[in-house]
Amino acid sequence: MSLRVYNTLTGKKEPFEPVEPGRVRMYVCGVTVYDRCHIGHARAAVVFDVIYRYLRYSSYDVTYVRNFTDVDDKIIARANEQGVTAREVAERYIEAFYEDMDALGVARPTREPRATEHVPDMVAHIQGLIDRGVAYAVDGDVYFSVGDYPAYGRLSRRPLDELEAGARVEVDARKRSPLDFALWKAAKPGEPSWPSPWGDGRPGWHIECSVMSQKYLGGTLDIHGGGKDLVFPHHENEIAQAEALTGEPFVRYWLHNGFVNINHEKMSKSLGNFFTIRDVLGRVHPEVLRFFLLSHHYRSPVDYSDQTLHDAAAGLDRLYGLLDRVDGVLAGRDVPAQVPQAELADGARGVHEAVLGLFYEFENAMNDDFNTAEALGHLHRCAREVGAFLHDGVEPSGPNLAVLGYAAESFRKVGGVLGLLQTPPHVYFEARRRGGLSSSGLDEAAIEARVAERIEARKARDWARADAIRDELAELGVVLEDGPDGTTWKLKG
Repeated sequence: MSLRVYNTLTGKKEPFEPVEPGRVRMYVCGVTVYDRCHIGHARAAVVFDVIYRYLRYSSYDVTYVRNFTDVDDKIIARANEQGVTAREVAERYIEAFYEDMDALGVARPTREPRATEHVPDMVAHIQGLIDRGVAYAVDGDVYFSVGDYPAYGRLSRRPLDELEAGARVEVDARKRSPLDFALWKAAKPGEPSWPSPWGDGRPGWHIECSVMSQKYLGGTLDIHGGGKDLVFPHHENEIAQAEALTGEPFVRYWLHNGFVNINHEKMSKSLGNFFTIRDVLGRVHPEVLRFFLLSHHYRSPVDYSDQTLHDAAAGLDRLYGLLDRVDGVLAGRDVPAQVPQAELADGARGVHEAVLGLFYEFENAMNDDFNTAEALGHLHRCAREVGAFLHDGVEPSGPNLAVLGYAAESFRKVGGVLGLLQTPPHVYFEARRRGGLSSSGLDEAAIEARVAERIEARKARDWARADAIRDELAELGVVLEDGPDGTTWKLKG
């Protein structure tokens, strides 16, 4: 199956055909850097990171641009609150953004332009719109004249008269229409500003993305992405600003990810259900959050709760647990580089066929509008085949080792496209254990002491005491596992 993507502009899935065969120009709206990022930001970042990875996996030459909005009303307000400059606020939260993204394994885009670095380009673009009669200056501000761009509303599929009737915008008698939006804002005392033909000021939010995307990607982009909340007015305005100047299509495929809900409610600071990425990563391993976000189709809403996060942890643990078992079998053995198919017994042959099929199924899922949920389902089904093979007891022969080696390599290759399974299993599980201890308030030394007490109780054949300690630890979320090498423990989920 060739790649098909859901295009918000047309409201349907379409074959993906970039402007230039073999090359993709992709732009995704970045963050406004005035605060720590929340898990809604995490979803957008992870979704488009996987799209970027998959396009490269599919042999496209991808130029990926994601911006920083580093001048904005919210940044200025935060700076005034803290008695620092807007630039200091922006720098602080750009650093925090990288901290979060690096933890989540989000690859750096090709370019990450900042709005403040491109103000002269924005001034030139705005002047071009004025020259074409689709923008006007008044008292040092410049507005886009929506009424002079008949295609306005095409992305959100809202008629112009309906938009005007329901416009929830600040009333400004200087504007020709309530829908007209700011391209340039006149300077106010104490605010950062730049020179322009209309007086000192700063660009409006919408113009930033139109200018920066076209500067680095050309007049027509292949993919423009962002959260669903950006469809209107931000992306609608981007189209108007770009196409009114160039007369050419601005974007071929518009992709938008769905919202993150908290316990079935929309995430909102006013509801007190607002979680930053740092909050969440203080409780779970970064790959668990990433796995959770990818366990749903990117266009669907996703419900964040303790239970859904627990389920994600359990699912990722199973995959890492399988890799740990395979690595254990392969450790210290000479593993053939190629799978000798003619020498495979039935069980090994079935596993080999399942792994071969994994790539076909994975690519079909991803080619169907980047369906990571289905792709993970195929990964789990293949993992069960390999797990059953291990359960039956694997003779460490060359052919069997070759099959297991190929399976582990394939899982890590597929996982790499999703940004998963890239950590050695023992490192992952140790991080999960320590992270769980930190978030639950449990003390490792106290757990070890209780495990030692139980070991002594078992030696004394005091089974009731041993069972009571096991039950007590289980209530605290600690699972004990007795084996030939002694007793080990882990945290649930």
